[in-house]
Amino acid sequence: MERSVDIAVVGAGFAGMYTIVKARELDMSVRVFEAGTDVGGTWYWNRYPGARCDVESVEYSYSFDEALQQEWEWTERYAPQPEILKYAQHVADRFDLRKDIQFSTRVVSAHFNEDTNTWTVTTDANDVVTARFVVFATGCLSSANRPHFSGAESFVGDVYHTGEWPHDGVDFSGKRVGLIGTGSSAIQSIPIIAQNAEHLTVFQRTASFSVPARNDSIDLDYVKDVKSRYPEFRKANRQQTGAFGSTIRRGDSSALDASEEERWAEFERRWEEGGFAFLSSYNDFLLRKDANDLVAEFVRHKIRSIVKDPATAELLMPTQVIGCKRLCLDTGYYETFNRDNVSLVAVDTHPIERITEHGLMVNGVEHTFDVLVYATGFDAMTGSLLKIDIRGRNGVSLADAWHAGPVTYLGVNTAGFPNMFMVSGPGSPSVLTNMIMSIEQHVEWITDCIDHMTKNKLSVIETTEQSQAGWVAFVNAVADMTLYPSCNSWYLGANVPGKPRVFMPLIGFPTYVDKCNEVVRNGYEGFVLA
Repeated sequence: MERSVDIAVVGAGFAGMYTIVKARELDMSVRVFEAGTDVGGTWYWNRYPGARCDVESVEYSYSFDEALQQEWEWTERYAPQPEILKYAQHVADRFDLRKDIQFSTRVVSAHFNEDTNTWTVTTDANDVVTARFVVFATGCLSSANRPHFSGAESFVGDVYHTGEWPHDGVDFSGKRVGLIGTGSSAIQSIPIIAQNAEHLTVFQRTASFSVPARNDSIDLDYVKDVKSRYPEFRKANRQQTGAFGSTIRRGDSSALDASEEERWAEFERRWEEGGFAFLSSYNDFLLRKDANDLVAEFVRHKIRSIVKDPATAELLMPTQVIGCKRLCLDTGYYETFNRDNVSLVAVDTHPIERITEHGLMVNGVEHTFDVLVYATGFDAMTGSLLKIDIRGRNGVSLADAWHAGPVTYLGVNTAGFPNMFMVSGPGSPSVLTNMIMSIEQHVEWITDCIDHMTKNKLSVIETTEQSQAGWVAFVNAVADMTLYPSCNSWYLGANVPGKPRVFMPLIGFPTYVDKCNEVVRNGYEGFVLA
């Protein structure tokens, strides 16, 4: 296929779908390419047992259409993956989005043509599309991170990755399972796999902090209240640092100012309440190490009280700052290690030596099993982009432009790559927020920019080296005011060997939105338009 469109989009998750909606409003032609067989993005691929969102369901949804907000009904406080996927499919049906999406098609290259100021997008189906603009809606958590272990190909059993789970599910009945990782996907899936497997062995490099989600069927009175004032509710959420949680009671004092008895009682209340409210009891957990130590020790106390075997409890104790990695929400995670059919093996001081035909070796001991599960997370924020051969001016690849770490302006554009936009790219709040709110803001900014260019007969927009250098410095300066960079997290790319260590997301959604609006008011300050 060869064709020309105004906007070519890579990815049909929530960002790609909303780009279609906005492009149609501008009466612009749009073509979306999606590797999967349907919409949903992250929620299409991540079907592992227990997968669910950690932002409450009434908030993790589109806000652009009031009728859509009113008609959709969630069933749980935190929506499970099948329900979120069903929601995405409902949106695609309701707005007839699939006619502009080409499924089972992976984009392999996108090259900028300086003579025509257009992008040539090529797919694995040999489609060639010419576009005035290209929008990468590839998602922040869409490129599975598969660590390289010696002998990995020799394992004769079934192998799965939580980010690329079989659509028809996996039956672990009577199986011995080895699972590598103790991050979010592991913490959600371990309790469920343990219920079905003959035996589950968990291999942990770094213990994670996790608090109870307290998930339950959704409170219908609460839903009724939210739906009666959705515009007000959304506005309040957009004023939060993470663009969600406006109903959370947020402490406005230092943890250090409270007595030990007061703190303990408040931590207990938050633990029982569940969810991210746990880190909102006081206002300085991510600003002061001595305050952070107090709440971290409370969680370690909880682990000791839940896990019956002292040695296992000790292995599960996180030692890093709580919150420097995304806090995990669980349902029965620590309790799972009290089961007779669950074992925990630490691989921090004695790393996995190699994969064998029937298991893996740690510290000279072979652990055998029938199934191997990689719960090893993602090459976050940049992985999916860098898998594509993206080339800007003078044929420079994005991989080369980002060789020392991702550099962007506002997280939407990189110097040398005109008319190329990223949704929730590195340098934007993205993964530190309610992603759908960030997606809506980004897509609206991008399409408003395209509309401005069309109306003013402009053909090229791109940021400058100076602008992006200043922006990267700002993002890092904000992070350095907090404890976020204090541990090796996927926010810095630390989970991927060889990936440059750069703190990628910007902290603070409202401040970011204000800056984006200021850029527009000042005639797209920081960009060159021609």
